[in-house]
Amino acid sequence: MLKKVLIIICFFFVYGQACPQAGNAVYSFLDLPISSRQAALGSSNVSLRDNDINFALMNPALLTQETKNTIGVNIANYLSDITFGSAIYGYSIDDKSFMAVGMQYVDYGKFDGRDDLDSETGLFSAKDMSLSVVYARTLTNRITVGATLKPVFSVFEMYTSFGMAADLGVSYRDTTGNFSAGFVLRNIGTQLKGYYADEDGQHYERLPFNVMLGVSKKLEHAPFRFSLTLHNLQRWNLSYLTDDSDDDDADAGIGFFDMAFRHAIIGVEFVPGKNFYLAASYNHRRSKELAMSGFKSMSGFSFGGGVKLYKFQIGFGLTPFQTGITAYQFSISTSLKEFGL
Repeated sequence: MLKKVLIIICFFFVYGQACPQAGNAVYSFLDLPISSRQAALGSSNVSLRDNDINFALMNPALLTQETKNTIGVNIANYLSDITFGSAIYGYSIDDKSFMAVGMQYVDYGKFDGRDDLDSETGLFSAKDMSLSVVYARTLTNRITVGATLKPVFSVFEMYTSFGMAADLGVSYRDTTGNFSAGFVLRNIGTQLKGYYADEDGQHYERLPFNVMLGVSKKLEHAPFRFSLTLHNLQRWNLSYLTDDSDDDDADAGIGFFDMAFRHAIIGVEFVPGKNFYLAASYNHRRSKELAMSGFKSMSGFSFGGGVKLYKFQIGFGLTPFQTGITAYQFSISTSLKEFGL
């Protein structure tokens, strides 16, 4: 069994190295933060197991007994009036098996259509959407495994695309609940229909495959929890190609430790109880990619908080990209058990 697992992991690492340079994947909206808490923790966290149903859309193994019969709804005011959001509902099959159904969407708004002569052709829209069917099973009192199947739909004016993706995840939590870890293979899959076809047939693009590993640790005698999330472990070089660079020199000028740190997201939470939290994080890759000479900003940092009001958990997150350019995200979730259901 161990040999099979190692072979599978090695396959995906080789697959990742064959992936194109950063930024060249289709359906990149799948990497947007699922909820306000995810946004506050740097957009990605695959290890935190804290009865938050939204985290099951990032790591299916985080769908557990604590998240059964729970609903989560999230919406974000993104850049340039772009909106995106998600929703999920989890339920239990039995004491060890759990399922959830969810969705993610992005609405890019309305655009003025123009032809090659700059004549008006009318308004058109652009949208992305994915559905999620999540299954998780508890193997021991510490280990849970899970999988997600995600049909993906995309429409940009007259161009449409359809694909299929899957996530495979493992979650570990010690018996005290102060330490948890997660490992996920995200967005395994392919386009089934490309946006266009040419003389060679359908034009297919790769999905944003991502190997992620994370750990979360709550201090025993203080109300703080720290998280470290490592992402894109299948590919070392996270730099972008420019018109005058190629694969061999795309990472020129980026030192070893700088590149290594671009794979890491650090988060911290203040959690004095189950009904309140404050969170902050630092994403080094985002900070470096959005840095501008002569300008100072909070890019790379994210903040947020949540509180339980009546029977609902309310969350808020904000992510600065540049001075005056900030994304805001709101979340609300509740357990139907609160209403006797």
